[in-house]
Amino acid sequence: MSKTPAPPRGSEGARPSLAEGGERSGEGAVLSARGGRRAAARLWFLIPLGAFLALALVLAVGLKLDPREVPSPLIDKPAPKFALARLDDAGKTVRLDDLKGKVFILNVWASWCVACREEHPVLLDFAKKRVVPVYGLNYKDTRPDASAWLARFGDPYDASFFDEDGRVGLDFGVYGVPETFIVDGNGVIRMKHIGPITPEVLANKIEPLLKKLDA
Repeated sequence: MSKTPAPPRGSEGARPSLAEGGERSGEGAVLSARGGRRAAARLWFLIPLGAFLALALVLAVGLKLDPREVPSPLIDKPAPKFALARLDDAGKTVRLDDLKGKVFILNVWASWCVACREEHPVLLDFAKKRVVPVYGLNYKDTRPDASAWLARFGDPYDASFFDEDGRVGLDFGVYGVPETFIVDGNGVIRMKHIGPITPEVLANKIEPLLKKLDA
C-alpha cells in the first residue's frame, strides 16, 4: 500500500509556525489594547456628559417648583411648644397650650419685613370675618418698632407674641418672613405657607382647609 505524501510546507494545510503564531498573538494584543484605550476614552467622555445631564434635570425640576410650596417636616405633627410674652404686654406670657381647643392661624411677621406690608391688607380683611383667631409671631424685631408698625398699618391679630431672638421661629422651621401656619384644635400643624398671603391663597387654600377642619 502506497503512503500518502505529506503536504508540502507552505500549503493550506500547514500549521503556522511558533513565530507566526506569536506575531498574530502580538497583533491581537495590540488591537485589544487600542480598543481598551478607545473604550476608556469614550467612558471618560460620557462621565461629564452624564453629570451635565443630571444637573440639567435637577435644575429643570427646581425651576418648576414653587418656593412657597416647600414641604415642612412639621405638617401633621404637634406644633412646637412655646412660652412668649405678648407684644403689647411684656408681663403677660402666652403658651401654646393656652391656644389649643380651636383652630387658629399663626402669622410670622416683622416690622422690617417688606413683604409683610404686601399681605397686611389681606390679613386685616380676613380678621374682620372672625372665622378663626389670628395670632402673630413677631420675629427678630424690637418691641417699639413692632408696636409702631401695627399702630401705623393696623392690627389684625388677636395677640402678637414677641419672639425677639427668633428661637420659637426656629422651632417652627421659619427661615424667612412672612410665613403662615394653620394649627388645628389639637395643636397639630396642618398647613404652612411661605411668603405673603394673597387673596388667591386665602380663597383657594386657607379658607377651604379651615372649613375642612370645621373651624
